[in-house]
Amino acid sequence: MTDKRQRAEQINRVVLAFSGGLDTSVILKWLQQTYGCEVVTFTADLGQGEELEPARQKAALMGVKPEHIFIDDLRDEFVRDYVFPMMRANAVYEGQYLLGTSIARPLIAKRQIEIARAVGADAVSHGATGKGNDQVRFELGYYALQPDIKVIAPWREWDLTSRTRLIEFAEAHQIPIPRDKRGEAPFSTDANLLHTSSEGKVLEDPWDEVPDYVFSRTVNPEDAPDTPEYLTIDFERGDAVAVDGEGLGPADLLARLNDFGRRHGIGRLDLVENRFVGMKSRGMYETPGGTILHLAHRAIEQVTLDRGAAHLKDQLMPRYAELIYNGFWFSPEREMLQAAIDHSQQHVTGTVRLKLYKGAAHVVGRRADPRHNLYSAKIVTFEDDAGAYDQRDAEGFIKLNALRLRLLGQRG
Repeated sequence: MTDKRQRAEQINRVVLAFSGGLDTSVILKWLQQTYGCEVVTFTADLGQGEELEPARQKAALMGVKPEHIFIDDLRDEFVRDYVFPMMRANAVYEGQYLLGTSIARPLIAKRQIEIARAVGADAVSHGATGKGNDQVRFELGYYALQPDIKVIAPWREWDLTSRTRLIEFAEAHQIPIPRDKRGEAPFSTDANLLHTSSEGKVLEDPWDEVPDYVFSRTVNPEDAPDTPEYLTIDFERGDAVAVDGEGLGPADLLARLNDFGRRHGIGRLDLVENRFVGMKSRGMYETPGGTILHLAHRAIEQVTLDRGAAHLKDQLMPRYAELIYNGFWFSPEREMLQAAIDHSQQHVTGTVRLKLYKGAAHVVGRRADPRHNLYSAKIVTFEDDAGAYDQRDAEGFIKLNALRLRLLGQRG
């Protein structure tokens, strides 16, 4: 690079979000060469279901000091401090997407900045491409938490513009390449405890049905058990705390729901979405446990949340979801919305019963004790309510609400 010397003077140590795959392995070497800097690697365990020790071995093989290889188990923090707050909001982007990739990025960015401070790094780096949303999410997080941090985004700088070029670079520098990464991969994936996303290649034509081999987290609903399965989820103040009566920590609870969803083929989504950077993209998402949890949370709100609060939440939710999708988790507006949402959850406590069958989760029961319950069978009954509700009161209510309509009608 022509400005290698200048860059080397600017960057001494950089923290790289490192998976150990082809892209970030090439980035590690490229950073060492281009900036002449020391690289610190950070690999987050967010429950992606992959063995992470190879990432440590790969980083060591490429010259990273043992004390500068960070592999952190963030599963409970991820679910407790990111997934659960989002679930309290019933957040869904563009009516369908449960934001599985989006919600993981702020946590990764936060931990990168923490490591950068701990090791005295003056820069951070990521492997997101210049076409995607993740570059925005990572970097907005970095700047919110460390305004003066330097950010290196190799995909926006280098001339390695294809997978073939990446492989050539890797081979030229003796970087081990996983066998399944040689040649053109049929699609790319991102996974964590909440979901798996797949996009690119075989998924780029939105008319073509997603091949079954793309799905990795759920059985084909057609092959799911022929017998329905029931489960219960207990909630306290808007957060799930138990499955089938067994208290579980945040990560273990979501993992348990993932098992239910996987068996019954629940949580598949084929979506063409609007990226923040301006283009439309087609992705396939699997969110087995999250789909069950989202449905159950709305069900417990039905009997514990006041109509005004519930309807206001539904009005706020699209804005909240868009903030997460676009990378503004650490923004004051998201925090303001979160405060309102969390206030609404004070009485969202009770139990939901669901029926799982052939790709779908159905709410079949919900209950809350009298301290939290707003549903009154005594008032709503079609039988004699013993004076709990005077139906004659409805006449005046209707006439008052009809007044402006009658005046409009008289105007002709």
